[in-house]
Amino acid sequence: MTKESLENIIASCTDILRTDDGISGSVHYTEVLSWILFLKFLNDKEKELALEAEMNFEEYDYLLEEKYRWDNWAISKDLTGDDLINFVNNDLIPYLASLKGEHEKDRREVISAIFKEVTNRVHSGYLLKDVLLKVNQIEFNSSDDIFTMSHLYESLLQKMGDDGGNSGEFYTPRPVVRFMVEMIDPQIGKTVYDPACGTCGFLVESYEHMKKQADTPEKVKILAEKTFYGQEKTPLAYLLGLMNMLLHGIDYPQIRKTNTLNQNIREIDESQKYDYILANPPFGGKEQKIIQKNFPVEAQATELLFLQYIMKTLKFDGKAGVVLPEGVLFRTNGAYKAVKEELLQKFNVHTIVSLPAGVFLPYSAVKTSIIFFDRTTPTKDIWFYEVPLIDGKRLTKNNGISKEHFEEARKLFKERPNTENSWLVPVEEVIKNEYNLSAAKYNPNKVEEEELLDPEEYAEEIYELLMSATKEIERLMDLTAGAGIDE
Repeated sequence: MTKESLENIIASCTDILRTDDGISGSVHYTEVLSWILFLKFLNDKEKELALEAEMNFEEYDYLLEEKYRWDNWAISKDLTGDDLINFVNNDLIPYLASLKGEHEKDRREVISAIFKEVTNRVHSGYLLKDVLLKVNQIEFNSSDDIFTMSHLYESLLQKMGDDGGNSGEFYTPRPVVRFMVEMIDPQIGKTVYDPACGTCGFLVESYEHMKKQADTPEKVKILAEKTFYGQEKTPLAYLLGLMNMLLHGIDYPQIRKTNTLNQNIREIDESQKYDYILANPPFGGKEQKIIQKNFPVEAQATELLFLQYIMKTLKFDGKAGVVLPEGVLFRTNGAYKAVKEELLQKFNVHTIVSLPAGVFLPYSAVKTSIIFFDRTTPTKDIWFYEVPLIDGKRLTKNNGISKEHFEEARKLFKERPNTENSWLVPVEEVIKNEYNLSAAKYNPNKVEEEELLDPEEYAEEIYELLMSATKEIERLMDLTAGAGIDE
């Protein structure tokens, strides 16, 4: 099938779904299309495996009972309208959610994990039928169709991210992802991990980067089954991420649906560590006390807890690339200072790339940087690079970051020279500045400006000051009451 034909199928499906009363925006129709595509993908793969088994005079053990296989319901002429909706909502989805695997890599476990969180949002069985029949035209046994679909799916995810709202947290702009993967340069035979994997952009891009190294059947198997790992707590992102990996050829995605921060990092052993960690952890969140207790340095900020987790799960000689909000880098009070002090002492923080404001618009306007470090020696110096704007144009929703923004950084990354946009800073200077890791702090080419916190960080500091003042007032009142002083 041609690229144009596949594009038309996906466009038609989204147009149909937009007209349904249960669909509101790109997040909803992307979710619906994802579980439908997943079931068609599964059906085609099962057919392929069954044919291979037959050629070897073997019997194939289907994952699904016959009633629930795609051909027996999705394209059945007898199942449409309310009957189709009732079947999907009250029979199909509950059945898929209840599947039990017989071994570690049993796809039944993946299917169950997905459909435990799926709710069919389509209200009209006639519209749903139209979508099913269009998706049925896609042949997932064709490598060309799968390749094209993987790119179309990426476009759907990007559209969802561009629409903003909560959906933006699942999607990191591909130029940022690609740059980070290229600079980390993962090698086959080692593990790649994302503890907040969202739609699995870092894992998929790492696979694309590494698959050219898989020049033997053994290496292909290693790449498919023993290389990529991730964790994601959000049901929708988990579904989107699995589908993204399947479409890119990773047949056994080792993605767990769990809240990474629930784990006490003091209990992490070597078997739970990875060679490469690439991540854009959620930022701006506030974690409860019970979660904070899992970390040596307790803090409310989600991103600071994730940084501690990543430090703990990186193998010796491992490499990490992490997107962090600027506040984590320049704040020097309490927990922030303690975590960064350990980071510089126990890891080699060799590079910090300051991204332009607006990279994550419209989801967030927070300024961010990429911090690259490895678990080798203590930090001696840090190369700061500030990504310049192209022709002075600020980033907006319609003018996002592109691969051209990183062209100079790619060329300079290994040699780490001092230029108009980059500067090398000895770690002693960073320590003298209370572990401030903001590129702007050390930029010799700009007039020093006051570093401003994000509004929510000002609010947090004001809240802490008010709480401190309240406690002091209460203490004074207790003292006066104890001394018998009348009001």
